[in-house]
Amino acid sequence: MLMTNRDVAELSAQRVDARARLVARRVNGRSRVQELYQEGAAKIRMPGTSADPLEAILINTAGGLTGGDRIAWDIQAGDGACLTATTQACEKLYRSHSGSARVDVRLKVGDGARIAWLPQETIAYDRSSLERNVEVDLEGNAEILIVESVLFGRLAMGETVTSASFRDRWHVRRDGRLIHAEAFSIGPALASTLARPAATAGALAVATVLLVSPEADIMLPPARAIIGEGGGASTWTVGETGKLLARLIDGDGYTLRKRLAPLVGLLNGKAGLPKIWSL
Repeated sequence: MLMTNRDVAELSAQRVDARARLVARRVNGRSRVQELYQEGAAKIRMPGTSADPLEAILINTAGGLTGGDRIAWDIQAGDGACLTATTQACEKLYRSHSGSARVDVRLKVGDGARIAWLPQETIAYDRSSLERNVEVDLEGNAEILIVESVLFGRLAMGETVTSASFRDRWHVRRDGRLIHAEAFSIGPALASTLARPAATAGALAVATVLLVSPEADIMLPPARAIIGEGGGASTWTVGETGKLLARLIDGDGYTLRKRLAPLVGLLNGKAGLPKIWSL
């Protein structure tokens, strides 16, 4: 079979294959870095290692993801440690000629510890494809806050996303017991699906927020006040675990963040909003 120039280019293209791991532990009453490993395009920077909670900045030096790229983040907080992980910038999903990009996130939280997983928005471009898996293991009285937001095109940039595939799977376990699971899948006919009233009625910006904490019930009324009519929030108790789940939708990323930022500030306790979010 004859190969076209495009076939040769795809075969010879360099793909992202990256991973990074950060482990924090409690030492003398403060959260400290115990282990930091990074490989390939996955980098982790710690702008203030004396701060508590620790704040980690995750960086994909490849500048984005496309079909065939792989990146994995492994973030762990030992017993009693507190850690916030965010990203330097929005992750961009570029057009994929073949296959999907894959992002694997593993969050492990020890007894009495807390992790806030707060990446900035993911931006999906036309004909992009992503599969993301978030696996969370909580021990004892661990707490976690997870925020993931996606922009299917940006109105201010004149971007239109007609066709794309996006798959997001979350599994959260406490002491080995599954307490939260969800699977979001859309595409390839993305624009027509979003246009449906049962989806987002054409809104391009969506966010999911999950808080697992004994304070979930307390946080519900102020969270609903921030979210307003462009989404909703509810709480449940699974066994002895309280959790708050919120969904937000908006016409564009700017107006979504105007509500998402104060919501994160509310739910993230004394750590508040990551500093880089306000830059």
